[in-house]
Amino acid sequence: MFFDWSRGELAEGLTCYRSGAFFLAHEHWEAVWLASEEPEKTFLQALIQIAAAFHHLRRENRLGAASLLRGALRKLAAYADGYGGIAVDALRESIGAWLHALDAGEKSPQLPVPTIR
Repeated sequence: MFFDWSRGELAEGLTCYRSGAFFLAHEHWEAVWLASEEPEKTFLQALIQIAAAFHHLRRENRLGAASLLRGALRKLAAYADGYGGIAVDALRESIGAWLHALDAGEKSPQLPVPTIR
């Protein structure tokens, strides 16, 4: 499947995500998700969950963030690296690092937000 990350709702969501506007990223991607079919639908749902997790983290809902990241990681397990034009392996590694830090009780993990590239 080819996702066009250069225009439309996917591009708007990516711009929002990269600027830290996680709730808005979620909203843009959800518009595409609603019209998608499998396997694209579940892949987009994982990205939406990642954005939502960091929105929750900003609101200090660590439990909710960890739950969303775990769900996203489970969904991404089915996709090969490069699916949809995304570096899926690197994304999974980054999510794993965040989950490790959150599970260890780190108050403010010094980790970059997972990159969607």
